Order: sequence, then C-alpha cells, then structure tokens
Amino acid sequence: VSFIFPANNFRISSRSSKTFKPKKNIPEGSHQYELLKHAEATLGSGNLRQAVMLPEGEDLNEWIAVNTVDFFNQINMLYGTITEFCTEASCPVMSAGPRYEYHWADGTNIKKPIKCSAPKYIDYLMTWVQDQLDDETLFPSKIGVPFPKNFMSVAKTILKRLFRVYAHIYHQHFDSVMQLQEEAHLNTSFKHFIFFVQEFNLIDRRELAPLQELIEKLGSKDR
Repeated sequence: VSFIFPANNFRISSRSSKTFKPKKNIPEGSHQYELLKHAEATLGSGNLRQAVMLPEGEDLNEWIAVNTVDFFNQINMLYGTITEFCTEASCPVMSAGPRYEYHWADGTNIKKPIKCSAPKYIDYLMTWVQDQLDDETLFPSKIGVPFPKNFMSVAKTILKRLFRVYAHIYHQHFDSVMQLQEEAHLNTSFKHFIFFVQEFNLIDRRELAPLQELIEKLGSKDR
C-alpha cells in the first residue's frame, strides 16, 4: 500500500463538518478547555513532537483525557467523510489490509468477540468510546474530581481501538480519501495521534503493526 505525504499542514478544515457520531465537547471555561486551546496553539507551531509533550506543571491524566477526546472528535470527522464508501458490501469484515482482521467485544454487552462488517464494528467502537468519554467517573470534567485508578488502562484501550479506525481508513479507503482531497487532513491527524501515543507509550507496538511502514515514514521526516 503506498501513501502520499503532502507538506505538513497543521490545521486543515475538513470538506464537511459531517461527523459519524455527535462531537464530544469539552466545557468552555474549564481547565480542560484551556488545555485543549494550549494543544491547538502548540500544534500550530508545526513541531508535533513538541506539541504532544506534557505541558509543564500539568497533570498527565488530564492531558491524556483532553487529547483522547480530541482524537475521538478527529476520527469521528474523518470517518464521517467516507461512511458512504464503507458499507456492508464493500467491507464485510473489519480489516486493515489482508493480514489484519478485527472482531468486536466490549467485555460487557458483547463478551465473546464477534465477526462483523467494518461499518458495524466502527459503530460499536465509536459508541463504546463515546460511553467512556461521557462517564464522569472515568473522564471527570469538574475541577478537583480525581481520575480513577484504572483511568490509564481505559485510555489505552480507547486509543488502541481508535487506531483501528485509522488503520481501516488507510488500508481500505485511501483512494476515496484522495478523491475527496482529504489526505493531508488524514495524514496530519494520524501523525499527531502517533506522536502522542509514542510520547506516553500508550499503544503496544504489536497493535501498530498494520501501519508500521507509514509510522516509520512519518517518524523519519522528523529526525
């Protein structure tokens, strides 16, 4: 699979504001909102490695929470632009190329992994992520409310699953992305995502295998 890398454009507006699921908003005026604004400002500087670093004096859990919400919103929008091409007929299984196939289980509603189409899998996945983000005990939005002890493991699971949506889009729908002239947007979003998970070691290397070649290319451009 060959991928095209345009020049780094850090904030590219999507061709439409259509999202797959409703956007998750961070309350304006909250500390997390300030952190999000800080993240956006540093992204604009063009140095992504620096942009993902924990700002001085900030709480790691909160930084990961804010960025996880942001990545959910980005992927939500990116997948929203190609839903018409990702159908039961075109994608009867959730895959990332011929070697990687994903079966869905969430441990509560669906305990035993089930084989399903990509649109069904991504619907399950994004609904599950949304439920985690909306859970105030997991993702507290109020100042002074502590993050739970299992926060980091939940965040890692969310990011691991969100990665699969990027992997599916790159492997199965990159032609559509290029037709829509969304490749710069996709590449920038994915690069930001990868640098973030690498900075805090949030996704196991084996999980990243479907896009390893792309990840190495993105990383080599910043050495």
